[in-house]
Amino acid sequence: MRYWFCVLLGLIVGLSSTANAESSPPNILFIFADDQNYKTLSCVPETPDWVSTPNIDALARRGVRFERAYLGAWCMPSRASILTGRLQHGVQTMRMEGQYPASTYDPEQCRFCPAEFRRHGYHTAQIGKWHTGVDTGNGRDWDHQIVWNRPGHPDNAGNYFYDQIVTFNGVDRQVDGYSTDNYTEWALDYINGKDRDADKPWYLWLCYGAVHGPTTPADRHEGHYAGKPAPVPADIVGPWPDKPEYLETTASWYIAADGQPRRKGKKVDASNFNTNTAGQAYDDWVQQTNECAMAIDEGVGRLIQALETTGQLDNTLIIYTADQGFALGEHGFNNKVAPYDASLASPLIISYADHYTEGKVCRHPINAPDVTRTLCDVAGVTIPWKMHGRDITPLLQNPETQEWDLPMLMTHTGRTYGDATYPVPTDDALTVVGGIPWYVLLRDGPYKYIRNLVAGETEELYDLDADPEELTNLAKSAEHHERLESLRAKAIEQLRQTDAKFVDSMPPTEAMLP
Repeated sequence: MRYWFCVLLGLIVGLSSTANAESSPPNILFIFADDQNYKTLSCVPETPDWVSTPNIDALARRGVRFERAYLGAWCMPSRASILTGRLQHGVQTMRMEGQYPASTYDPEQCRFCPAEFRRHGYHTAQIGKWHTGVDTGNGRDWDHQIVWNRPGHPDNAGNYFYDQIVTFNGVDRQVDGYSTDNYTEWALDYINGKDRDADKPWYLWLCYGAVHGPTTPADRHEGHYAGKPAPVPADIVGPWPDKPEYLETTASWYIAADGQPRRKGKKVDASNFNTNTAGQAYDDWVQQTNECAMAIDEGVGRLIQALETTGQLDNTLIIYTADQGFALGEHGFNNKVAPYDASLASPLIISYADHYTEGKVCRHPINAPDVTRTLCDVAGVTIPWKMHGRDITPLLQNPETQEWDLPMLMTHTGRTYGDATYPVPTDDALTVVGGIPWYVLLRDGPYKYIRNLVAGETEELYDLDADPEELTNLAKSAEHHERLESLRAKAIEQLRQTDAKFVDSMPPTEAMLP
């Protein structure tokens, strides 16, 4: 009798321990690169076969890799969407003000999710690049912060890799060393228990500055890929039939006398900090970009190892992504912002041991609010304002499901946010970033619909299954007229659902004009 009592007691204790483990909120390691084309990861089939990112690939084998994620058009709005769970047109009071990239917001009206994580018992930290208002939220959103505050130090805002002014929990100091390595070291300290409460789950947002221009590999990696050939995009120098007019002015490449693509001269200003020389060979540029990503991959490997060594790996939700992509010649671009996958789509991997499928690829696209909602749902954090994200748990549990039919919306409204996006302005100075005007983007299954918010401009429609490089705009095809109208209506419906005030002031497209 005593034996069976002990067995029963053991089962009860075991079940109780399991329930407690399952209800225990996970740690969150959210790794955020900058301007990283998804074709710089060797686990992506479109990547040149000489590229190697073994640690990020290993993370993909432990989790779900999304084929496409659309987090934002450029650095600031993608971060604002991640912090708020709202699309750019729903981020209230955020605005550019002062010397670029100085910006501001009202923290009472523009609240950030990490503060809610704190209220739910999390210890929160942010390390690396900060690009969302001079106010970094230290002590309000973040318990611990080591940040390169670009808006707060405009004169230091071009120092992506060396000689940064870094703010340590509110105290500024200039630091030496290569920024990617510095951020990794500070993140390792945090994971290993420094500067945090050991009794709390933690949320670390680690924001690398690589591979943003001036794209600078670590000394140990410079020249690693020298001599490696890069596949040249089919439309690197055009023509670009049936696409918007702005592609003619954003064209960044020419064919040199030797038959090789080379970069045109590009004005260096405060918004791009790109010091790569005019005339740079295409192969050399792709090599340089991938060499710059190598230090990030090394950092990812060290972070995962630290989680494993400290026994935290199984209870840590890990996300690897970037603010957006950066076109490497596709559609003539050497730029981000544009609504094409090469310049816009972020790499995205989500891993959480024993909770999500491992080693699978999800073809269903997601946006920034989807990522934020997932973080909140998994952590059991209730957000007291309306977010725009969808519940993507079904995709993490079954990435290959065919039962998913929720369209995905993303908006680009330049350097304008929230209610200030209404009405849609007609002044190019307000509507253009990097030579690219405002737009609305909708993904519905394999189809991508783009509505350029310029009067009389063409709409765009691509079948990404048949045309993954987005070379053929189907919007003017009579065969696809019905689909175009359907997707246009779905985009308007999604704009209304996300409270886009500009929905009724969008200029008519070419197809709508008499």
